[in-house]
Parts: sequence; structure tokens; C-alpha cells
Amino acid sequence: MSSGSEEKRMQLLGELARELRQFTGLGASFFRAAAARIGITVTDMQVIDVLHLTGPMTAGQLADLTGLTTGAITGMLNRLEEAGLLCRERDPNDGRRVIVRLVANKDEMQKIDSIFDSLGDAWDDMAARYNEEQLAFLLEFLRGSNTLTRKEIVRLRETPDSHEGVFSAPLGDLMRGRLVVSSGVSRLTLRTSEAISELYQARFEGTPPGVTVKDGVVTVRYPRRLWMLSAEQRAAEITLNATIPWWIVIQGGTSVVEARLDGLHLAGLEITGGLSMIHLELPDPSGVVPVRISGGASTIFVQRPEGVSARAHLKGWVSTFDFDDQHLSDLGNNVWLQSPGFDPNASYYDIEVASSASTVTITSG
Repeated sequence: MSSGSEEKRMQLLGELARELRQFTGLGASFFRAAAARIGITVTDMQVIDVLHLTGPMTAGQLADLTGLTTGAITGMLNRLEEAGLLCRERDPNDGRRVIVRLVANKDEMQKIDSIFDSLGDAWDDMAARYNEEQLAFLLEFLRGSNTLTRKEIVRLRETPDSHEGVFSAPLGDLMRGRLVVSSGVSRLTLRTSEAISELYQARFEGTPPGVTVKDGVVTVRYPRRLWMLSAEQRAAEITLNATIPWWIVIQGGTSVVEARLDGLHLAGLEITGGLSMIHLELPDPSGVVPVRISGGASTIFVQRPEGVSARAHLKGWVSTFDFDDQHLSDLGNNVWLQSPGFDPNASYYDIEVASSASTVTITSG
């Protein structure tokens, strides 16, 4: 490509980017003008338009599309339902879900429809200038643009504000969560809370990791490099929403893991890779909850609630092994132990230690 052609292309791309930004800004301005004409808020108008375009959906899905918290979207839906613009009902395919749908034939809805009909007529007049091939090209471009914009919205929600430094993602209508922490972090602290409205919250010290969220799976991944040879200390503090069950996976070499999971519905816990110290405070179990530790550790401490049974399978070598009132030393491979009064028909923790360790303590309290 000649320098003149490259310069022309760059100029066109710059003009296209400016027009797209203006298109987005004018769309927001149109929503503000339309909302003011009808006497509702811009976010009210946005929710109504989303439901009009996509059909019924859950409050969580609306929160994700609008960027509102679940608390804010609930207040808005209450207000719009009282105004007779929408209704909430049980999903006929899943009685656990509540879906939101627009109410047809209301005076307010007719006003909204007339505003969008006017814009649609203007679009039809403009589109009449293009043939089918050109329209197909424009449609492909707009679909691609919408996909990119959705990805950027997700990125902005998950990237911490430069002042607060908090990563988070909306809970929506998720029924379960999975946390995966991969690669090296000097210290990992896990907590739980029923007070947060998000799926999770996280703060990081040192070089921040990459964080992705998809279908309730939160993946925290640090760059794979020889971080242990550098002076940088990486610390991660993650709080999980305790209103849903979680499966937790920690892998790839973490120096210190401290997990205080009281109040959480823990589905399972896996820790792999070389570690220095593991400190786990487990919640009341529901059913048989697996805890798997492998990869080598200096000190492993596991505390479960008082009265909760546990079974332990030691597959590695341990210098000192304390299991409730059982004090053992220099244990070899493939040792099975269980807590006093162990009942296999009750809820309990199934703990497997497949790594070599200096000290392993499994206790209750």
C-alpha cells in the first residue's frame, strides 16, 4: 500500500471513529429528550426500550444491560410496575425465576411508541437510498459495533476505578459462582459477605492481574513469569457474595492462602501448586463437601465448625499431623482418618491432602 493510500485510510478511519462517537452521543441525547417529553427518567426509558427490543427478561439481565446494581434495578421496576408500564411474573419454564415484561395498550406506552415510530420512519427514508448489498454491509458493521461495545461495557465494569481500585461484577440472576485464582500471588485472602450486591469484590496490591467473568466464573490470572525472583509483593483480597454457592480453585503457586469462609455455601475447594502456608476456616457444610490440597506446602491449617464431621485422606508425607485429638508424626503415604463420631450419612468435609507438608492441622471450633 502506498504512503498516500495509507494516509487516506488513516484519515477515513479517524473520521469514522468521530462519527461513531457522535452517533453514540446523539443516541444518548435522543433518549434524554424522549424521556423528558414523556416525563420519565432516562434509565426508565432505557429499560423500556431494552424490553421492547429483546422481549421479557429477568431483573438481573436488565441490570447487566443497563449497568445498574440489582438494588437500583429493583427500585426502578417497582416504580414502573406501579405506573402500569410493566409487570413481573414467574417464568413458566423455571418457577424460580421472575421475568419482566412490558404491558401493552397503555397510554404511556403509546406515547413512547409514537416517538420511536417517528425516528423509525426517518431511518426508513434514509435507508431507501441503499441497495440490498449495501444494507447487508451496514447491518454487519452495526452488529459488529454492538458486539464490541458490549465487550467494552463489561471491561469497564470489571476494571477498577483509578481511585478506588475495586474490581467487581454484577450478581444478576446467577444461581452459583466459581472462583479460579491462577498463577503466582504472594498472599491471597478470601472473605465472604451477604451485604455486597455484586457477585464479588476484589482489591489487588502490586501488578494487577487479568480478571474475567463469564457465566458466574470469576478468573483471576497473573502473568506467568518468575515473580518469586522479584522484589514485588502481590496481594489479592477477594470477597465473595455469600447468597449463592461457590466452588473455589486456587492454582499455580501462591505463597500464603488465608480463607475465612464463614457463612458461605461452599460447594468445593481445590488448592494446587507449591505454597508456604494455607489457613482455611470453613463454613457449615451442605452434603459432602470436597477439599483437595496438593502440590506441596509447609503449613496447612483447616478449621471446620464445632460438631461438623470430617474425613481425611493423606496421600503425601507429613512430619506432624494433628486431627482433632489425634496427634501423629512422620506419617507415610495413603493414610485414612476420620473425626470422632463420624457419620457418613450427615454433612461432612472430605479432605484430601496429596502434598508433602511439615505440619497439617485439621480441627474444629
